[in-house]
Amino acid sequence: MHNPEIEAVFFDIDGTLLSFKTHEVSPSTEEALAQLQDKGIKIILSTGRSINSIDHVRYLGFDGYITFNGGYCVSQEGHVLFKKAIDSKDIKSLLQYATEQPLSFSFMSEKEVTIHDVTPEIAGMYAHLNLPVPPLVDMNNVEHDSILQTNIFLGPEQEEQFMREVMPNSLASRWTPLFADVNPKGQSKKVGIDIFCEHFGIDIKKTMAFGDGGNDITMLQHVALGVAMGNANPEVKTIADYITDDVDSDGIWNALKHFKVL
Repeated sequence: MHNPEIEAVFFDIDGTLLSFKTHEVSPSTEEALAQLQDKGIKIILSTGRSINSIDHVRYLGFDGYITFNGGYCVSQEGHVLFKKAIDSKDIKSLLQYATEQPLSFSFMSEKEVTIHDVTPEIAGMYAHLNLPVPPLVDMNNVEHDSILQTNIFLGPEQEEQFMREVMPNSLASRWTPLFADVNPKGQSKKVGIDIFCEHFGIDIKKTMAFGDGGNDITMLQHVALGVAMGNANPEVKTIADYITDDVDSDGIWNALKHFKVL
Protein backbone atom coordinates (compact mmCIF):
# COMPACT_ATOMS: atom_id res chain seq x y z
CA MET A 1 0.00 0.00 0.00
CA HIS A 2 1.60 3.30 -1.00
CA ASN A 3 1.51 6.44 1.10
CA PRO A 4 -1.67 8.21 -0.07
CA GLU A 5 -0.59 11.50 1.45
CA ILE A 6 1.99 12.58 -1.10
CA GLU A 7 0.69 14.29 -4.26
CA ALA A 8 3.79 16.19 -5.42
CA VAL A 9 7.53 15.65 -5.05
CA PHE A 10 10.09 18.40 -5.74
CA PHE A 11 13.66 17.59 -6.80
CA ASP A 12 16.86 19.60 -6.81
CA ILE A 13 19.22 18.73 -9.70
CA ASP A 14 22.92 18.87 -8.82
CA GLY A 15 23.90 16.37 -6.12
CA THR A 16 20.28 15.19 -5.84
CA LEU A 17 18.99 13.96 -9.21
CA LEU A 18 22.38 14.20 -10.90
CA SER A 19 25.55 12.62 -9.59
CA PHE A 20 28.64 14.82 -9.50
CA LYS A 21 30.65 11.66 -10.29
CA THR A 22 28.79 10.37 -13.34
CA HIS A 23 26.92 13.57 -14.41
CA GLU A 24 23.96 11.27 -14.96
CA VAL A 25 20.66 10.32 -13.34
CA SER A 26 20.88 6.82 -11.89
CA PRO A 27 18.63 4.06 -13.25
CA SER A 28 16.92 3.73 -9.84
CA THR A 29 16.06 7.45 -9.85
CA GLU A 30 14.70 7.26 -13.41
CA GLU A 31 12.54 4.32 -12.35
CA ALA A 32 11.37 6.14 -9.20
CA LEU A 33 10.25 9.19 -11.21
CA ALA A 34 8.41 7.02 -13.74
CA GLN A 35 6.62 5.15 -10.93
CA LEU A 36 5.63 8.40 -9.19
CA GLN A 37 4.02 9.66 -12.38
CA ASP A 38 2.28 6.32 -12.94
CA LYS A 39 0.65 6.83 -9.54
CA GLY A 40 -0.50 10.32 -10.53
CA ILE A 41 2.03 12.05 -8.27
CA LYS A 42 3.41 15.28 -9.75
CA ILE A 43 7.20 15.48 -10.14
CA ILE A 44 8.57 19.02 -10.24
CA LEU A 45 12.11 20.17 -10.80
CA SER A 46 13.41 22.75 -8.34
CA THR A 47 16.82 24.20 -9.14
CA GLY A 48 19.07 27.21 -8.88
CA ARG A 49 20.00 26.62 -12.50
CA SER A 50 18.77 28.73 -15.39
CA ILE A 51 15.78 27.55 -17.42
CA ASN A 52 18.35 27.16 -20.24
CA SER A 53 20.66 24.83 -18.29
CA ILE A 54 18.30 21.91 -17.64
CA ASP A 55 18.07 20.27 -21.07
CA HIS A 56 19.98 17.21 -19.86
CA VAL A 57 17.17 16.30 -17.42
CA ARG A 58 14.12 17.37 -19.44
CA TYR A 59 13.79 13.82 -20.83
CA LEU A 60 12.48 12.77 -17.40
CA GLY A 61 9.17 14.47 -18.24
CA PHE A 62 8.65 16.77 -15.25
CA ASP A 63 5.22 18.28 -14.58
CA GLY A 64 6.80 21.67 -13.96
CA TYR A 65 10.03 23.57 -13.49
CA ILE A 66 11.12 25.86 -10.65
CA THR A 67 14.30 27.52 -11.93
CA PHE A 68 16.53 30.36 -10.71
CA ASN A 69 15.76 29.31 -7.10
CA GLY A 70 12.07 30.12 -7.53
CA GLY A 71 12.44 33.21 -9.72
CA TYR A 72 11.13 31.60 -12.88
CA CYS A 73 8.41 28.93 -12.72
CA VAL A 74 7.27 27.24 -15.91
CA SER A 75 4.57 24.64 -16.54
CA GLN A 76 5.26 21.46 -18.50
CA GLU A 77 3.61 23.14 -21.51
CA GLY A 78 5.96 26.12 -21.27
CA HIS A 79 3.61 28.66 -19.65
CA VAL A 80 5.45 31.08 -17.36
CA LEU A 81 3.61 30.93 -14.01
CA PHE A 82 5.93 33.30 -12.14
CA LYS A 83 8.87 35.53 -12.95
CA LYS A 84 10.81 37.94 -10.77
CA ALA A 85 13.98 39.81 -11.74
CA ILE A 86 16.67 41.24 -9.47
CA ASP A 87 16.24 44.93 -8.60
CA SER A 88 17.93 46.90 -11.40
CA LYS A 89 19.61 49.16 -8.80
CA ASP A 90 21.51 46.13 -7.49
CA ILE A 91 22.59 45.13 -11.00
CA LYS A 92 23.89 48.65 -11.73
CA SER A 93 25.69 48.68 -8.39
CA LEU A 94 27.29 45.29 -9.14
CA LEU A 95 28.51 46.47 -12.55
CA GLN A 96 29.98 49.62 -10.97
CA TYR A 97 31.72 47.53 -8.28
CA ALA A 98 33.21 45.22 -10.93
CA THR A 99 34.83 48.17 -12.72
CA GLU A 100 36.64 49.10 -9.48
CA GLN A 101 37.48 45.67 -7.98
CA PRO A 102 38.40 42.30 -9.45
CA LEU A 103 35.18 40.26 -9.36
CA SER A 104 33.88 37.32 -11.34
CA PHE A 105 30.12 37.03 -11.75
CA SER A 106 27.56 35.55 -14.10
CA PHE A 107 24.26 37.02 -15.25
CA MET A 108 21.27 34.83 -16.03
CA SER A 109 18.23 36.04 -17.89
CA GLU A 110 15.37 34.25 -19.63
CA LYS A 111 17.37 34.03 -22.81
CA GLU A 112 21.02 33.62 -21.85
CA VAL A 113 23.77 33.16 -19.30
CA THR A 114 26.86 35.38 -19.55
CA ILE A 115 29.94 35.67 -17.36
CA HIS A 116 32.47 38.33 -16.39
CA ASP A 117 36.11 37.37 -15.78
CA VAL A 118 36.67 33.60 -16.06
CA THR A 119 39.32 32.35 -13.61
CA PRO A 120 40.79 28.81 -13.71
CA GLU A 121 38.60 27.91 -10.69
CA ILE A 122 35.49 29.02 -12.55
CA ALA A 123 36.43 27.08 -15.69
CA GLY A 124 36.96 24.07 -13.43
CA MET A 125 33.54 24.51 -11.82
CA TYR A 126 31.77 24.53 -15.18
CA ALA A 127 33.62 21.31 -16.04
CA HIS A 128 32.46 19.85 -12.68
CA LEU A 129 28.84 20.71 -13.59
CA ASN A 130 29.37 19.41 -17.13
CA LEU A 131 28.38 22.81 -18.58
CA PRO A 132 30.15 24.97 -21.18
CA VAL A 133 31.70 28.21 -19.94
CA PRO A 134 29.21 30.96 -20.88
CA PRO A 135 30.10 33.84 -23.22
CA LEU A 136 31.45 37.06 -21.67
CA VAL A 137 29.16 39.81 -20.37
CA ASP A 138 29.11 42.93 -22.54
CA MET A 139 29.46 45.37 -19.63
CA ASN A 140 28.10 48.29 -21.71
CA ASN A 141 25.07 46.47 -22.99
CA VAL A 142 23.29 44.87 -20.01
CA GLU A 143 19.50 44.94 -19.73
CA HIS A 144 19.45 45.96 -16.07
CA ASP A 145 15.89 44.85 -15.39
CA SER A 146 16.08 41.42 -17.05
CA ILE A 147 18.53 39.60 -14.74
CA LEU A 148 16.78 36.79 -12.85
CA GLN A 149 19.87 35.54 -11.02
CA THR A 150 23.54 36.27 -10.71
CA ASN A 151 26.32 34.08 -9.36
CA ILE A 152 28.92 36.04 -7.42
CA PHE A 153 32.28 34.30 -7.21
CA LEU A 154 33.50 35.22 -3.74
CA GLY A 155 34.04 33.28 -0.53
CA PRO A 156 31.54 32.95 2.33
CA GLU A 157 33.66 35.31 4.47
CA GLN A 158 33.20 38.22 2.00
CA GLU A 159 29.56 37.55 1.21
CA GLU A 160 27.81 39.46 3.99
CA GLN A 161 29.65 42.74 3.47
CA PHE A 162 29.35 42.51 -0.32
CA MET A 163 25.58 41.92 -0.18
CA ARG A 164 25.05 44.71 2.35
CA GLU A 165 27.06 47.28 0.41
CA VAL A 166 26.52 46.30 -3.23
CA MET A 167 23.26 44.33 -3.53
CA PRO A 168 21.07 45.27 -0.53
CA ASN A 169 17.78 44.40 -2.29
CA SER A 170 18.87 40.84 -3.05
CA LEU A 171 19.70 37.73 -1.08
CA ALA A 172 22.50 35.18 -1.39
CA SER A 173 22.42 31.43 -0.86
CA ARG A 174 25.12 28.92 -1.65
CA TRP A 175 25.85 25.24 -2.14
CA THR A 176 29.58 25.69 -2.76
CA PRO A 177 32.33 27.85 -1.21
CA LEU A 178 33.21 29.05 -4.73
CA PHE A 179 30.16 31.24 -5.34
CA ALA A 180 26.78 32.42 -4.09
CA ASP A 181 23.51 32.38 -6.00
CA VAL A 182 22.00 35.86 -5.76
CA ASN A 183 18.25 36.32 -6.21
CA PRO A 184 15.66 38.98 -5.38
CA LYS A 185 14.98 39.38 -1.65
CA GLY A 186 12.13 37.20 -0.45
CA GLN A 187 12.59 34.70 -3.25
CA SER A 188 13.47 31.05 -2.79
CA LYS A 189 12.53 27.55 -3.83
CA LYS A 190 9.78 27.82 -1.18
CA VAL A 191 8.08 30.48 -3.32
CA GLY A 192 8.22 28.15 -6.32
CA ILE A 193 6.62 25.34 -4.35
CA ASP A 194 3.69 27.58 -3.42
CA ILE A 195 3.27 28.58 -7.09
CA PHE A 196 2.96 24.93 -8.13
CA CYS A 197 0.79 23.88 -5.20
CA GLU A 198 -1.64 26.58 -6.27
CA HIS A 199 -1.30 25.67 -9.96
CA PHE A 200 -2.15 22.01 -9.34
CA GLY A 201 -4.47 22.54 -6.36
CA ILE A 202 -2.23 20.52 -4.04
CA ASP A 203 -2.15 20.99 -0.26
CA ILE A 204 1.36 21.71 1.11
CA LYS A 205 0.70 18.91 3.63
CA LYS A 206 0.87 16.47 0.70
CA THR A 207 4.29 17.47 -0.61
CA MET A 208 7.77 16.05 -0.36
CA ALA A 209 11.16 17.35 -1.54
CA PHE A 210 14.75 16.16 -2.02
CA GLY A 211 17.81 18.41 -1.81
CA ASP A 212 21.45 18.66 -0.79
CA GLY A 213 22.57 22.33 -0.82
CA GLY A 214 22.06 25.57 1.09
CA ASN A 215 19.56 26.81 -1.49
CA ASP A 216 17.37 23.74 -0.71
CA ILE A 217 16.84 24.61 2.97
CA THR A 218 13.71 26.75 2.51
CA MET A 219 12.24 24.05 0.27
CA LEU A 220 12.91 21.17 2.66
CA GLN A 221 11.54 23.15 5.61
CA HIS A 222 8.39 24.15 3.71
CA VAL A 223 7.18 20.79 2.38
CA ALA A 224 5.55 18.18 4.62
CA LEU A 225 8.50 15.82 4.19
CA GLY A 226 11.96 17.28 3.52
CA VAL A 227 14.61 14.71 2.61
CA ALA A 228 18.33 15.49 2.62
CA MET A 229 20.62 13.40 0.44
CA GLY A 230 23.38 11.48 2.21
CA ASN A 231 25.88 13.76 0.44
CA ALA A 232 24.05 16.93 1.60
CA ASN A 233 25.74 19.85 3.37
CA PRO A 234 25.68 19.49 7.19
CA GLU A 235 23.28 22.42 7.67
CA VAL A 236 20.83 20.79 5.24
CA LYS A 237 20.92 17.51 7.18
CA THR A 238 20.22 19.43 10.38
CA ILE A 239 16.88 20.80 9.16
CA ALA A 240 15.72 17.77 7.15
CA ASP A 241 12.94 15.44 8.32
CA TYR A 242 14.94 12.49 7.02
CA ILE A 243 18.44 11.81 5.69
CA THR A 244 18.62 9.24 2.91
CA ASP A 245 21.58 7.59 1.15
CA ASP A 246 23.74 9.63 -1.15
CA VAL A 247 23.04 10.38 -4.80
CA ASP A 248 25.27 7.50 -5.98
CA SER A 249 23.63 4.98 -3.61
CA ASP A 250 19.98 5.12 -4.73
CA GLY A 251 19.12 7.81 -2.18
CA ILE A 252 15.90 8.96 -3.89
CA TRP A 253 14.58 5.45 -4.52
CA ASN A 254 15.39 4.31 -0.98
CA ALA A 255 13.63 7.27 0.69
CA LEU A 256 10.50 6.91 -1.47
CA LYS A 257 10.39 3.22 -0.52
CA HIS A 258 11.05 4.04 3.15
CA PHE A 259 8.04 6.36 3.29
CA LYS A 260 5.95 3.97 1.19
CA VAL A 261 5.39 6.62 -1.49
CA LEU A 262 6.39 3.86 -3.93
